[in-house]
Amino acid sequence: METVTFQMIVEAARNFRNIIKETDFCYSESLSDLTGGEVYLKLENLQQSGSFKIRGAYNKMIHLSDEEKACGVVASSAGNHAQGVAISATKLGIKSTIVMPKSAPFAKIYATRKYGGEVVLEGEVYDEAYQKALEIKEATGATFVHPFNDPYVIAGQGTIGLELLKEQPDLDVILVPIGGGGIASGIALAVKSINPNIKVIGVQTKNAPSMYESVRSGHIESIPVNKTIADGIAVGRPGDLTFPLIQQYVDEIVTVSETEISQAFLLLLENCNLVCEGAGAVSVAAMLSGQLDLKGQKVGAVLSGGNIDINLIESIINHAMIATGRRTEIKVSINHKPGELSAFLNTIAEELGNVVVIRQSRHREGVSMYDLEVTVVVETLDVEHKQRLIQKLIETGYEIEYTN
Repeated sequence: METVTFQMIVEAARNFRNIIKETDFCYSESLSDLTGGEVYLKLENLQQSGSFKIRGAYNKMIHLSDEEKACGVVASSAGNHAQGVAISATKLGIKSTIVMPKSAPFAKIYATRKYGGEVVLEGEVYDEAYQKALEIKEATGATFVHPFNDPYVIAGQGTIGLELLKEQPDLDVILVPIGGGGIASGIALAVKSINPNIKVIGVQTKNAPSMYESVRSGHIESIPVNKTIADGIAVGRPGDLTFPLIQQYVDEIVTVSETEISQAFLLLLENCNLVCEGAGAVSVAAMLSGQLDLKGQKVGAVLSGGNIDINLIESIINHAMIATGRRTEIKVSINHKPGELSAFLNTIAEELGNVVVIRQSRHREGVSMYDLEVTVVVETLDVEHKQRLIQKLIETGYEIEYTN
């Protein structure tokens, strides 16, 4: 397989002029205060198609021969690569077929079709969609555009590294998501070629840690993928090309939990007015995880994508608010007589709790005929406020059956 060089990345950047958006690299006061470092966010969530993937897809396709272009392209993707391939192919007048897992978010399926790609749904995870794409390649003669394990794709993603150092040449640390390793290996190769002292840290989800485990063992491993909100980096096996590049150029890999990713999503939404998908938020999740000491460091964090399923947003926010003590469910039994429910709710109000949901029942087994079972969902400021509220209810005489 052809190797990737720094010169290929430089060439890709030249080819992108007037085609691929050079996204903003913005200072984040909130994350700087939180980490004690000087944090900048690379907004690839605002890239064309909503993610960095168009860089690699376009760079691959402009290197196809006329004969290859005539046969079309095929790709497999959980969503972002699909959209990047579809847009790039349409720009270049090439037919594109994209195989996506059946579990891919509807928003990404719809967008891929809107951008001109023919979508085939196959399998539950990326690796099953990948096998189907290879079958289509063999049957049609189309060129397979790999989402990460291709030298031109890696070089395209590496242009992000050039942009990072163009804006902030004295960065100390760069945080970048890792799935199959295309964006991380490309960025790491680019920045290390310019300044080998910059520390590059890759971030994976704990639910799909294939690169983390492979680097730790010293050889490529296939790891089962568990359900994750970071579906864009849910890859079970690193690429043969990306793996040695990650070994050589990435200094460290950390993994983050679903809770940390959801907290990062909420922080970006509330404090930075940015919408990121789960995979796009993992760099920020790493900052929240407590694994990294970034004090006094100048940090660049890549937000790789923003194509999130709109139906998932409420669940992510709710999960994050529960984890940070800002939303809690409380169940109590109170006397079923006039004024008791009002008194219970007034006690919550006195502690400045905000009731957003209330359910009551006398029709469950175990509930006394003289009592009313009440469940409330309450918004609080933080964990300390939540604990104060619960303690007040206990001191007032309420027997709390359940709280999360």
